[in-house]
Amino acid sequence: MDETLSMTAPARRARTRTRTAHPRSGSRAVRAALVIGTVIVLGMWWLTVPAGFAATPANALTSIGELSGMVGGYLVCAQVLLIARVPWFENAVGLDRLVSWHRSLGASVLFLIVAHVLFLVFGGELADKNPPWTEFVSILQSYPDMLTALVGTIAFLVVGLSSARLIRAKLSYEVWYWLHVTTYVSIFLTFLHQLSGGAHFVSDPWNRVIWIALYLGTAAAVLTWRVILPGLDAWRGRMRVVTVIPEGEGVNSVWLTGPRVEQLGVKAGNFLLFRFVSWGHLGTAHPYSVSAVPANGYLRITVGALGDHSSRLPNLRPGSLVFVEGPFGRFTADRASRARTLLIAGGAGIGPIRALAEELVYRGARPVVLYRARSTQHLALMGELQNMPGVTVIPLVGRRSQLGYDPLDVEPLRHLIPDLHDWEAFICGPEGMGERVEASLRALRMPKRFIHREELSMS
Repeated sequence: MDETLSMTAPARRARTRTRTAHPRSGSRAVRAALVIGTVIVLGMWWLTVPAGFAATPANALTSIGELSGMVGGYLVCAQVLLIARVPWFENAVGLDRLVSWHRSLGASVLFLIVAHVLFLVFGGELADKNPPWTEFVSILQSYPDMLTALVGTIAFLVVGLSSARLIRAKLSYEVWYWLHVTTYVSIFLTFLHQLSGGAHFVSDPWNRVIWIALYLGTAAAVLTWRVILPGLDAWRGRMRVVTVIPEGEGVNSVWLTGPRVEQLGVKAGNFLLFRFVSWGHLGTAHPYSVSAVPANGYLRITVGALGDHSSRLPNLRPGSLVFVEGPFGRFTADRASRARTLLIAGGAGIGPIRALAEELVYRGARPVVLYRARSTQHLALMGELQNMPGVTVIPLVGRRSQLGYDPLDVEPLRHLIPDLHDWEAFICGPEGMGERVEASLRALRMPKRFIHREELSMS
């Protein structure tokens, strides 16, 4: 069986679900819904704000603090809803853009949370003539559920900081994942404070009803589309590990099988969330791209040992149970619109690039693959690529310190393919490599809309 599985999967079109296109009108509709929600929150604040809300600097600062807290509370729900897998949002916008919006809103939420605390403290400081620290302690002691709100706020800040690029690069996926899970706890803790201590909710029952409906609706959406329905799908589509095959230095392929593998609708370039029921894997679901689309009841992923989870994959035993969610992502051949296609892979990024190459050949294209690796031992799946008819593979091997230059800089790329401005590119590899290649392609006058980069992310 292992010998059969190590061979290239048959060049055939995977059975796929029809995906709704993401027109601009859908994106505008979602944006409009977010704006309307913000306007409603502003109206809730305006209709219940005291007549003298700006009579003194202290009152004005306090009112701004209350407003920032309300808008921040609304945007937290909006941020969660964007990645709650709500079908209307995904069909209207697309998952990749929703994830981008989710991240952008994260910075706004953090800003508003900090502003909420600071403006309330400064307003109270002016009114009570207390130093800031004394006023902060006074607020904690004077309002109900403030300690839980403080814990929730600190957790929000920690999660937000963990998403910063420099910090995120130093965290394992497992740590980052569980930090983000605490966001739901943080939302619950701060929600209690808003109802019991928020001036615009304590004094107005309609505002309380609207706010409770907003948070209950958000919780229902998360439970429905992120927990219950995916859980049922994962159980029905559960898979088993067939074998793990070393492909190169630090790169392994995992072959999987299951009764509904070919009904998942996986396309070349898609990724899925895999939860292996095995020691060291059960705690988190990791995103991995397919390196061979479902065929003959089998699916393959090819993974580099880049973290605790991926480094343990060689220890998986045949027969281990696997739950999957997906497919996700738009890094697919459907986006190819030019006659000439360049596929650029680095490290374990060769997995989805290999699947894309096979799909493009099936569609009649003749892609060129630039394969960047530190050494020949790191050229995983090289034999499969070289055996694909119609695929030209150019290995770019060696460390920059050894070569004296970067093979993915402007001049080396210009030398390899002189007319890159007429090509379309798909890039998959480490983030730094992706940014460098994209900059080089833009310098060579390739329009941005023809440069596609894979992103394995749901948050």
